[in-house]
Amino acid sequence: MLEAHEIASGYGPVSVLHKVSMRLAQEEVVAVVGANGAGKSTLVRTLSGLLPLRAGRITLDDASIGSASAHSRAKQGLIMVPEGRKLFAGLTVRENIDLGRSALGRRRSDPDPMEVLGEIFPIIAERENQRAGLLSGGEQQQVALARALAGRPRYLLLDEPSLGLSPALTTQLFETIAKIRENLPVGILLVEQMVDRALELADRAYVIERGRVVMSGTATEVAQSSAVQRAYLGDTSTPVSPADPADPATP
Repeated sequence: MLEAHEIASGYGPVSVLHKVSMRLAQEEVVAVVGANGAGKSTLVRTLSGLLPLRAGRITLDDASIGSASAHSRAKQGLIMVPEGRKLFAGLTVRENIDLGRSALGRRRSDPDPMEVLGEIFPIIAERENQRAGLLSGGEQQQVALARALAGRPRYLLLDEPSLGLSPALTTQLFETIAKIRENLPVGILLVEQMVDRALELADRAYVIERGRVVMSGTATEVAQSSAVQRAYLGDTSTPVSPADPADPATP
């Protein structure tokens, strides 16, 4: 279980997260949704170790990892796919994916990730010798996911994976995430701007506003909340109130 216990984080003098608590179990999908600037990406960067923890605790299977480096957390099975994909454009698809394994010290005797991931990412086998910079945005996102999975994560943190993708490629992306869920024993934390799609896929969800969790529950409960429908699934922009007794903010 990956857990955050009243964590705080930010950038320089600016505090962004305020006493945020959440949990992610293996083999579940948890969505984190909210408006731009709410603190969603800051949460992922703090959990992954890219931002320092200012207060609170982060635990992985009850062991504290709040002071561990991002690389150490990745070796323990907590791997992030950053916004913007961050592939090495001059390397081939296979070389990018191999980096996901070798950078974490995975053994060469481990199964070839191209074989293991081939059923989830057909494009991998078709384009393995093509340079990543020549792929479309949707194909690059699939390679970024495959590279992360080559490191054999137990928990996968996805930061805005649909950003910049067309509607058709976004549909393809969510189908791929669903395949990962069905085929691999990995917990997925999905930070996503497409709130409706994220809630359709997730088991549970958290709503973040101004760096605080203002609502949590099953994805169905969150999607059916009138406040969430007004703010994220409808035509207006009414904030979700943490004081709404029908929508308590519980982890």
